Amino acid sequence: MGLRINQNTAATNAYRNLNVSDGQMAKSLEKLSSGFRINRAADDAAGLSISEGMRSQIGGLKVAVRNAQDGISVVQTAEGALTEVHSLLQRARDLSVQSANTGGNDSAARTAASTEVDQIVNEVNRISAATQFGGKKLLDGSTSNFTFQVGSGSAVTDQVTVNIASMSASGLGLTGTGAAANSAADLAASVAGGTLLVTYNSGASGASNISSTINVAAGPYDTTTALGRESLLTSLNTGIQSAGLQNAVKAEIVGGSTSGTYKVKLSTIGTGATASINVTGGTAAGAGGVNIASGANAGSGAGSVATQVAAGNTAAIDTIDAAITTVSSQRASLGAVQNRFEHTIANINVTVENLSASESRIRDTDMAMEMTAYSRTQILTQAGTAMLAQANQSQQGVLQLLRG
Repeated sequence: MGLRINQNTAATNAYRNLNVSDGQMAKSLEKLSSGFRINRAADDAAGLSISEGMRSQIGGLKVAVRNAQDGISVVQTAEGALTEVHSLLQRARDLSVQSANTGGNDSAARTAASTEVDQIVNEVNRISAATQFGGKKLLDGSTSNFTFQVGSGSAVTDQVTVNIASMSASGLGLTGTGAAANSAADLAASVAGGTLLVTYNSGASGASNISSTINVAAGPYDTTTALGRESLLTSLNTGIQSAGLQNAVKAEIVGGSTSGTYKVKLSTIGTGATASINVTGGTAAGAGGVNIASGANAGSGAGSVATQVAAGNTAAIDTIDAAITTVSSQRASLGAVQNRFEHTIANINVTVENLSASESRIRDTDMAMEMTAYSRTQILTQAGTAMLAQANQSQQGVLQLLRG
């Protein structure tokens, strides 16, 4: 081959291999120190894309577990309050049965029972108004559907909706005696300028009355469909809540016909006063499809369960039995939902575990394998350094020729 000094091919080759080994050792050190096999897209472009998608899903599912746990807390809060409502109703039923024994109780005894029943009804209303979770009221009927995100996506199957009906005295078919019967002016409805106006006075009559006006958009609403009727009811109750009267006035659809005309009943909670309106859907003439048929008071506290107890009327027993059945049904529904949430959490946790394992196989460093590769490149680096030194030393033989 001869001896040449301008091109030391052996040294160049040793240097190139040394650079390759040094680069591989640096990458091994990075993987070993970070714990990740993929530290940048260049390490594994396809693997990075897949693992980032899995990370998004895993993160979303972990949040979904917390959401489901919040759902359990909401359900337990509502169900705990209804436990006390059940106890109150059972006591009211005992008093109703006692009062119905007119042969053994005089009017004074029945009046005493009626007074306690009235307080029970008031406490049911207080529990309904006061029970809340995170500032959101649960039992007053202002919100009927509570939706929880229990998945990582936007599909309907990633959500669970819990329905909680109004558990106020009005919602349970109970009313208190009230200070006195409401006058027709205490709850009235009218239409003006395309807007439904509902006027409510908190007292029976006199200077202490507090009146408020509920301003609700008139529509039009397609009341021939369940969605349209729900939209109308939502609009009504939103207006009631905006006026701060969610614990005083309640709106509900009580009947209708195939022609699209539905009756909406507005009732006061605790006094039994009502006003009715007829709502015509579509583009009917009038205020955006809303026409008032009657705004007169249709009742008062005179027919309340407390009054029935005072009179020894056995109808109070039936009224309270119906309320107990309603609360039992709601509690059973909440219990079923809680069980569902617990199973949902268990399922999500299994999914998170398996997705995390899969993501780890793609992205994380196999420490044993990488240590093997590191040891190999470390030896090659040391050998390459030694061989580069030898290759450089081989050129020194030319000096022997020059000395002659």
